[in-house]
Amino acid sequence: MLLFQSLMLTKAALICDHAYPADELMPLTCRGRVRGLEPSRGDIDDALGKFSLTLIDTLDTLALLNKTVEFEEAVRRVVADVRLDNDIVVSVFETNIRVLGGLLGGHSMAVMLKESGRMVWYQDELLHMAKDLGLRLLPAFNTSSGLPYPRVNLRYGVRGPETRTGTETDTCTACAGTIILEFAALSRFTGDPTFEAHARRALDFLWEKRQRNSNLVGTTINIHSGEWVSRDSGVGAGIDSYYEYLMKAYILLGDDRFLQRFNTHYASIMKYISQPPLLLDVHIHKPLLPARTWMDSLLAFFPGLQVLKGDIRPAIETHEMLYQVTKKHNFLPEAFTTDFRVHWAQHPLRPEFAESTYFLYKATRDPYYLEVGRTILENLNRFARVPCGFAAMKDQGFVGS
Repeated sequence: MLLFQSLMLTKAALICDHAYPADELMPLTCRGRVRGLEPSRGDIDDALGKFSLTLIDTLDTLALLNKTVEFEEAVRRVVADVRLDNDIVVSVFETNIRVLGGLLGGHSMAVMLKESGRMVWYQDELLHMAKDLGLRLLPAFNTSSGLPYPRVNLRYGVRGPETRTGTETDTCTACAGTIILEFAALSRFTGDPTFEAHARRALDFLWEKRQRNSNLVGTTINIHSGEWVSRDSGVGAGIDSYYEYLMKAYILLGDDRFLQRFNTHYASIMKYISQPPLLLDVHIHKPLLPARTWMDSLLAFFPGLQVLKGDIRPAIETHEMLYQVTKKHNFLPEAFTTDFRVHWAQHPLRPEFAESTYFLYKATRDPYYLEVGRTILENLNRFARVPCGFAAMKDQGFVGS
């Protein structure tokens, strides 16, 4: 726990000391990454909106670690300095989960502190910012299907020459289906049902477009016609958080429809995709045919989701498979084969395996998972630590060599 706290607080301090108000800290050079001033990294830069992304994303972590002084200072910075009307095109998905979610999480923590006699100055500033951001994301949902465009201009919306976006026709299932938690929370906090209604409409459309024989969804969908562009189906990249948000929407909102949909999908996942302890993509129209013989690291969230479902045994099996891959390579490769060889050698410091480890410990209280967690942190500290934080790895073949 002390190592974890040290790592997280080091991250927060480095952001403020070296990167603020930039969206990200570049840990190798100890400088802030400002979009347009650094070489483009492609789609990954769509998360950068000149809105102090990482600081907002870290707010609730500071509060959960009981670092109330640092949390209050960070909130004051965000309220004073962050502007959301930037003429910049951002990912709807990333902006929703990281910025809108960060503002709402920070607001929740600030309210709790205020009720306990701290931060008495706080007047829902983060919530007002969250609503402003939510309104800036809404134009992306102006489609015949209700599925959002993948990108939106924070100042101008979509589909105008000044927006530099709105020409896209496709989006990933996760991109369209990972909205409900933040938008529903925003609606409940503000009393404005518009946000939750849009998120529900997108989920309803994805549900209607599932393949009725297999009850699976594809990876990529046309936002206008609803036709599946990619008919591969799995629990990793492109679909992962769609399933996650169905279950968590039920937990948060208590709407049985979300649980029923999740259970329907889950039964098909366990019938077609799960080949214990592996999870292999299939074709939605021919689910008995594997679509590939390798797995991507994003599926490491799935054992944790199985814990929330209450299906512990397969969660343990898949988690153990992932741990064996981790022990072989020190980290989960971005993709790996069924015999645990590296398929894609990158490691962008993804948290999904750690999250599943945490859920399994909470469910079983088996100290084995504490040791797994210790290994994750020690490898992170040993192999990924650089002068200003932790760096992603381009090629894991060099790790430990």
